[in-house]
Amino acid sequence: MVAMLEVTDVTQGAACCAPLKRAPIGPDEAERMAATLKALADPARLRLLSLVASHADQEACVCDLIDPIGLSQPTVSHHLKVLTEAGFLHRSKRGTWAYYRLVPDALERVSAMLIGA
Repeated sequence: MVAMLEVTDVTQGAACCAPLKRAPIGPDEAERMAATLKALADPARLRLLSLVASHADQEACVCDLIDPIGLSQPTVSHHLKVLTEAGFLHRSKRGTWAYYRLVPDALERVSAMLIGA
């Protein structure tokens, strides 16, 4: 017994795929998302975010972040600058030290961006 395949007539205007539920992101939004995700795509930066988030009031002095990361102060400062420019951290200067605070809802915005909310 030979099985027969059903043939669909595509000339009758029937859609072969379900219509989109929402508009896909455009080129500008893709550029912004890529820049944001690029800032997170580094193990040292992820650890720095975690360290800042773990401190009281989600704020830490750069001096408290150097030893746990195991990188030089200039390298840690560079990573913190990237995270600040990407909108994850807020920087304030007190005397000779810089303090970094987690921006409220910054990580939630990334999550919403990824799920398309």
